[in-house]
Amino acid sequence: MQRTLNIFRLIALLEGSSFLSFAITMPLKYQFSILWPNLIIGFIPGFLFLTYVLLLFWVTYLLKWSLSKFLWAFIASLLPFGTFIMAKNYLNKNSEFNAEQAH
Repeated sequence: MQRTLNIFRLIALLEGSSFLSFAITMPLKYQFSILWPNLIIGFIPGFLFLTYVLLLFWVTYLLKWSLSKFLWAFIASLLPFGTFIMAKNYLNKNSEFNAEQAH
């Protein structure tokens, strides 16, 4: 189970990074009419978001997370820096967020 949690943590960090990449590419596209960064980066955040959500369902099932934990993790994926906070504070083996898995 720890391996699955580590993979989920990695995807959370990648998803957060790709989400923030839009802070660079969107102004290039709409302010300066430079389209190629969005063509290169455009599909990556969507793919990582879907991967994050699918892994979230899997981790919720494996660790028997409550609905509130699931919702917190899902909302984190929609907010800038949310997945970074989630990965740092909640997706580690010493977290109280994962206390039930130890039993």
